[in-house]
This record gives sequence, C-alpha cells and structure tokens, in this order.
Amino acid sequence: MLHHVELYVSDLRRSAAFWGWLLEQLGYEPFQEWENGVSWRCGETYLVFVQAEERFLDIPYHRCRVGLNHLAFHARSRRQVDALTEELRRRGVTILYEDRHPHAGGPDHYAVYFEDPDRIKVEVVAPVWG
Repeated sequence: MLHHVELYVSDLRRSAAFWGWLLEQLGYEPFQEWENGVSWRCGETYLVFVQAEERFLDIPYHRCRVGLNHLAFHARSRRQVDALTEELRRRGVTILYEDRHPHAGGPDHYAVYFEDPDRIKVEVVAPVWG
C-alpha cells in the first residue's frame, strides 16, 4: 500500500484548485493544509502538494526527465471517465492523445489523459468491466 506521494508545484494556489476538484471527484477528502502545502486523502493514502521555493523554479517539470512520469487513478466507471473528460474540457484542460481518446492506452483500456498546471501527466482509468 502506498503511504503518500509529495509533489512540489510552481503555484500552490493554482495546483490546489486543480487537484482539489479532481481528487474530490475521485473520492479523496481534504486532509492537511498549512502555509506552503495542502493534501488530500483516500483511505490510508494521501497526496501532498507543496509550494516549491523560488530558487528551484528555474527548471520546469518535464515528465520525460528522470523522475515521475505520471499519476494514474482508478475511476468508478466509464461514465465517470466521460464526465471527468467533459469537465476537464469545460475547464480548458487539454486532453492528451485526443485522436485516440478514450482508448489511447489500447482497445481494452478506457481512460482520459491530461496535464496538471505544471504539466504533470494524469490518467484516470475506468475498470475493465465498467
């Protein structure tokens, strides 16, 4: 079981708004909040977002560098993936692999791929049966 993941972000306010909405749609609840960070929890696992110090903002995140490539979450159903996709579009979030959506991961994989405000790739995957 994963205990927690901590991500440094370039703009905590912007990231908290983006991730808060998404994580609460996926069943996470607000957990901790302090001057330079915020977290959401689902069960025993939580995600933490911390404001990066100004001195570390000169090199932006890129998923092809060494480190985190993307975060993938379980959706409850294909219907939830579709609803999230529409809300992401409404919010102006670019859907990745649009030409292959929702099967960008293959014919038996139903998911939406997109980026957070720092361009961290996010995937929300429907269960195979639903």
